[in-house]
Amino acid sequence: MPKHGKKYLEAAKLVDAEAVYEPLEAIELVKKAAPAKFDETVEVAVRLGVDPRKQDQAVRGVVVLPHGTGKTKRVLVFAKGEKAKEAEAAGADFVGDQDMINKIQQGWFDFDVCVATPDMMSEVGKLGRILGGKGLMPNPKAGTVTFDVTKAVQEIKAGKIEYRLDKAGQIHAPIGKVSFDAEKLADNFRALVDALNRAKPAAAKGVYLKNIAVSSTMGPSARVNVQTFR
Repeated sequence: MPKHGKKYLEAAKLVDAEAVYEPLEAIELVKKAAPAKFDETVEVAVRLGVDPRKQDQAVRGVVVLPHGTGKTKRVLVFAKGEKAKEAEAAGADFVGDQDMINKIQQGWFDFDVCVATPDMMSEVGKLGRILGGKGLMPNPKAGTVTFDVTKAVQEIKAGKIEYRLDKAGQIHAPIGKVSFDAEKLADNFRALVDALNRAKPAAAKGVYLKNIAVSSTMGPSARVNVQTFR
């Protein structure tokens, strides 16, 4: 069992590990129990009733959080010509084609999200092992392979996040910072779970939303009443 420090143990006393809280109440407890001096991220963990080994039960998608994540993401766009100009006008931090591919091959990773126009994917695909290993590969399902670079960049800057089922059948996603108002975090929380409900695979049987918990980066987690979201 991992050993926790004094701050964590004191914070854990504020949350009843056996209790199930309503979303807003859980968020308020997590905010109160956040032990770190920095502005911790508030994260949601959802266990789904799907089999992650089966392709027809995969859950993956994106959602724009109404109040953002509290983090400004650095966006790299692979595009040429007019689409490159569009990306720059939309607020992309880095725009290029072969020049950016060369930089990444040389070890440059000063960005958080990659967007690519479809005509660039034959070249960007050569970075598959490099970007894929870091979860940065542009993907049509995530809306990051598109000719509408303006929309893609603006949504990412506005707080779009990607969620993906892990091998344990869980989704982990940020919904903001501890410094956010509890109501804004609750709005983001609802937006995420609503997106997960819409993404329910047709092949999924039985209970879909099994367990939900919310926590801060360094703090204890609070279990959330799943019935609220069903």
